[in-house]
Amino acid sequence: MGKRASDRREKELFSKETMAAFLEKSVVAGCRWPQRFAPDSAPLPLRSAGRRLWEKLARGRRRWQAGRMIFSENELQKHYRLLLGVELPWQVKQVKLELSEKRVEIELTWTEGAKAKCPVCGRDCTLYDCAPERTWRHLDTMQFETILRARVPRVECVTDGVKTIAVPWAEPGGRFTRLFERFAIDVLLSARSVKQAAGLLGLSWDEVDHILRRAVARGLSRRELEALTHLGIDEKSFRSGQSYISLLTDLKCRRVLDVVEGRTQAAAEALWDTLSAEQRKEIEAVAVDMWEPFMKASLAKAPQAELVHDKFHVSAHLDEAVDQVRRAEHKELMAAGDETLKGSRQLWLYNPLNFSQEQAASFAALKDSGLKVARAWAAKELFTKLWTYRYEWAARRFFKQWFGWVSRSRLKPLIKVARMLKAHLENLLTYLRHPITDAVTEGLNSKIQTIKSNARGFRSFENYRIRILFFCGKLNLYPL
Repeated sequence: MGKRASDRREKELFSKETMAAFLEKSVVAGCRWPQRFAPDSAPLPLRSAGRRLWEKLARGRRRWQAGRMIFSENELQKHYRLLLGVELPWQVKQVKLELSEKRVEIELTWTEGAKAKCPVCGRDCTLYDCAPERTWRHLDTMQFETILRARVPRVECVTDGVKTIAVPWAEPGGRFTRLFERFAIDVLLSARSVKQAAGLLGLSWDEVDHILRRAVARGLSRRELEALTHLGIDEKSFRSGQSYISLLTDLKCRRVLDVVEGRTQAAAEALWDTLSAEQRKEIEAVAVDMWEPFMKASLAKAPQAELVHDKFHVSAHLDEAVDQVRRAEHKELMAAGDETLKGSRQLWLYNPLNFSQEQAASFAALKDSGLKVARAWAAKELFTKLWTYRYEWAARRFFKQWFGWVSRSRLKPLIKVARMLKAHLENLLTYLRHPITDAVTEGLNSKIQTIKSNARGFRSFENYRIRILFFCGKLNLYPL
């Protein structure tokens, strides 16, 4: 058929009367057509529309149903298929625009007669049937919520039986497309809380929680733990009162490996059990405080790993001893009408390098006053020298001298701490071989506290754990 015959055929199919009636129906339905498609004179004869109008309308048709526009033209189908990134035998069957609900629904269908691969073994199989229709939330089209709709084919495999094939736009079992999940994860990482992210995404709390859980499960399945050598174990408050969780952290990569409820020996052993026996054998040292259950669990599950008592926890014990000496002495001085130590608490606890000029002048007079608290503070500051030694024998000699001086100081709170440090001396000296601390863990604890505050607390431990791993686990959360 020549070009002239083709043009004649188009004009027969789309006569002026037919096109006039079509545009009149569109105007009645409330559609505002661009100038090049609907001149002001419509539904009069369409000579002014020109050849372009004939060509556009000859490719397909549009129809209105109860305020909803349904497109089924080849050009629009191809447009959305390219945007979705789907290839044959998947194809866009139709696109529905629901203006009142601000929604675009895209119906996809499998080409009839096309074979599909078994999702288990990958073998080409014949179709068995199609599963019931499912929907997936996709990225918005302009300001319109976009929904994909399809009946997913099932194949009959001679090896694996009847299986539902995988769709290219979403992961198995997902209610959202891959692109939408990636966007939602970015929003969650940037938002202050799940509730705020849900509002931005236009989802319910449960739907956002579903995305969180799938992302964490995905990340844990991909996580590599072959290079673990130095770990940290610490506790973090959960609910009010004596309610705690225990954290296992990778000090080198600065990430949380896992979380369990409680801070008992059983809880710490459960943390270790999240690692395989081969991975536990590779651990060289573990940074822990002097909490006995953590120490026993580490020795039971990774006996070759050396325990390193965190120097910041040691410093906290010494600070508390100095403050106890100050409080007792301040009480005695106030009874005698002496206000020398009034308002000086922070001076004994702060680092002198961070003092202002006024604070430095006040503290210089106090530390040389011969007060008991001044002697306690001097003993605390002297102990920090232990961490600077390179050789164990020299560090042992220093500790022996320091312990003797403190034992003769008659400062009971300080003597108590000194005896505790002597009982754990071997795990203090391991710092010289493995200079690790719980500073990374404490930093992660600070981030966890922010998560907890933004969520206004957690009633469910599992929700708490998912949030910690999502924000602090450094997992690969995104769908492929």
